[in-house]
Amino acid sequence: MSEGFYAAASYSQSMQVAVVTVGDELLVGEVPDTNATWLCQRLAERGANVGRVVTVPDDVSDIAATVSELHDRFDAVVVTGGLGPTQDDVTMAGVAAAFGRSLVEHPDAVAWLEGDSGYSYTDLTDGTADLPEGARCLPNPVGVAPGAVVERVYVLPGVPDEMKAMFDAIVDDFEGEVRHVETVHADEPESALVDRIADAQERFDVAVGSYPGDTVRLKVRSTDPEAASAAAAWLRENVTEDPQR
Repeated sequence: MSEGFYAAASYSQSMQVAVVTVGDELLVGEVPDTNATWLCQRLAERGANVGRVVTVPDDVSDIAATVSELHDRFDAVVVTGGLGPTQDDVTMAGVAAAFGRSLVEHPDAVAWLEGDSGYSYTDLTDGTADLPEGARCLPNPVGVAPGAVVERVYVLPGVPDEMKAMFDAIVDDFEGEVRHVETVHADEPESALVDRIADAQERFDVAVGSYPGDTVRLKVRSTDPEAASAAAAWLRENVTEDPQR
């Protein structure tokens, strides 16, 4: 069984979301991709279902092609990284290209930079207030570079504190059926648990994930808390539990 095996339960009523992280530094392993993990956790808390996580380089054509493809397949796309005044900050240009739009100086971004941001607009690098034409500006509560929403694509900074603060301002845009999670710690080989996992999924209409380590963590997920609880209780009765838990 592969790690993280899931089946049975469906979350078709939930918003389907893709996450795109941008940065050459991510692809060469210089920086861990903590933004993707954090976003997936927050989106799951909202009941949204993340169906894809993609990392792309600081390249306009790669960003444009990825955003265009995911925009056609998902209810929303969250893009993080590559915002700012330096030459490798090309995410806004990539998102604009995905929709065949130009980058233009956005009046709301200018107003925010001149007002609430605490920065002097005249001292900022040219292009700081440029967003895809027709985009909705997202002010940056803890930084300089504004974000944007283009149709259903949300463009956030890559600096973790800035990304988190900006996401908190748009979190209500994401919704779905919240999944309830129960954990069972099995002190058996993962391969020995296959039939009982399948049985639990069939009996209770839940999803069960299997995560091997010192023991095997069985994660039971369902939009119905009673089903998740009942499935976990059944598993505890039918597997050898870790005595340390």
